[in-house]
Amino acid sequence: MARGTQVSFFTDFMSGLEAWWTQVGTIELGWLLFGFGAQAMFFMRFFAQWIATEKSRKSVVPEIFWYFSLVGGLMMLAYAVHRADPPIILGQLTGLFIYSRNIYFIWRVKLNRG
Repeated sequence: MARGTQVSFFTDFMSGLEAWWTQVGTIELGWLLFGFGAQAMFFMRFFAQWIATEKSRKSVVPEIFWYFSLVGGLMMLAYAVHRADPPIILGQLTGLFIYSRNIYFIWRVKLNRG
């Protein structure tokens, strides 16, 4: 890509971004921030898993992974419903079942110990 084409692409992109930003309402901005928060929850679960694995020098899925997954999944489901996005809704419902089931097993073991 020639330098002039790169500059033109960048300025066109920035102009489009500015036009989009001026049309974003307060409610939609709130949903946008909520969606980024949901993505942050999913990042945190991978971050927690990575740290636990590095500490033990073997693959580990810590309990907090499932809680971040559940909260992130609920947030993403709310965002997907707001966006009316059926593939994401279905995907999140499937994931929420798995996350809930893992948390159920964790709590079943904890309750049977005490």
